[in-house]
Amino acid sequence: MQGVAVDIKRKYAYFSFTTSLIKTDLAGNIIGSVEGLTGHLGCIDINPADGCVYGSLEYKNDEVGKGILNHLDIKKENSTNAFYIAVFDVDKITRKGMNAETDSVLKTVYIKEVVNDYNATVTNQGKEVKHRYGCAGIDGTAFGPAFGTKNGKYLLTVACGLYGDTTRTDNDYQIILQYDVSDWKKYERPLSEKNIHQSGPEKPLNKYFVFTGNTTFGVQNLAYDRNTNYWFVAVYRGRKSQYPNHSMFSIDGMKKPEREQLKGSDKPKEANVLQLAKAGIYDAKSGIYSWECKWGSTGIHAIGNGYFYISQNGTTPEKKQYCRLQLYHWTGKAPNPFEEVK
Repeated sequence: MQGVAVDIKRKYAYFSFTTSLIKTDLAGNIIGSVEGLTGHLGCIDINPADGCVYGSLEYKNDEVGKGILNHLDIKKENSTNAFYIAVFDVDKITRKGMNAETDSVLKTVYIKEVVNDYNATVTNQGKEVKHRYGCAGIDGTAFGPAFGTKNGKYLLTVACGLYGDTTRTDNDYQIILQYDVSDWKKYERPLSEKNIHQSGPEKPLNKYFVFTGNTTFGVQNLAYDRNTNYWFVAVYRGRKSQYPNHSMFSIDGMKKPEREQLKGSDKPKEANVLQLAKAGIYDAKSGIYSWECKWGSTGIHAIGNGYFYISQNGTTPEKKQYCRLQLYHWTGKAPNPFEEVK
């Protein structure tokens, strides 16, 4: 289970299960599904401008990529590292088992900025290491306004993954990219896993960093909440002992990014840094604010007026993965700011 998105107006819910997208009504009855992905489909969100579901899609030859292929019993390797935004035309998802490549329900856009960071070799603590900033690809995706405002056009906001290397000092920031997708039709191409395309924007509108301490595989789920104007960042816990290593952070969307020198880099490097909301659990040693939430890393979606749908994932006795989509209300109380609606 990787991500959820809920369309309250049209009364549909969408679930990302790594290699498939499931569409249901709000009672959980399956309307249709898109199958046949051999990459990693991650966090998803609905673009309010066109009603399509956007999600992160990765093809890479690391432990995650190899694990997916092994699970699907596919005897091959991903020879090319490629990172896409998957755009699902959800109106066309009308039956179970639709094919991601041949049923005209999915287009993809290549995210070159992430490919460049992923493929780069840099120096950290005098040693050459792979993956600039520890970039492991992409996962979190959400729509919301530019940082520093709650008004204006909603932008696609993409969060990178991070490798959980505890020996590095340059991988303690989450990386956040924002894109204006209003002109993305010119980039969209059908998915073809045999012919990986590279059609996409040269650069994001903006690239940001937010200091949370390293987390295992970076941002798992990203959600924008207009009620608090927070961007919620759900993660798998980090393993560096100098950080609190909690499961969720919130970026203050009303604070404009500040130019700061990134910590932990061998060479001085300035970047636009976002600020965590001063709420939740404060760790004086690191200066990090965070939350302690049992759920969220496999799906969180804000629906307005202080309400959220959050994924409670699990495995059946038959070893099938499932998601129980539970409604929560925001309380803002630490350590866990969400209260389950009975």
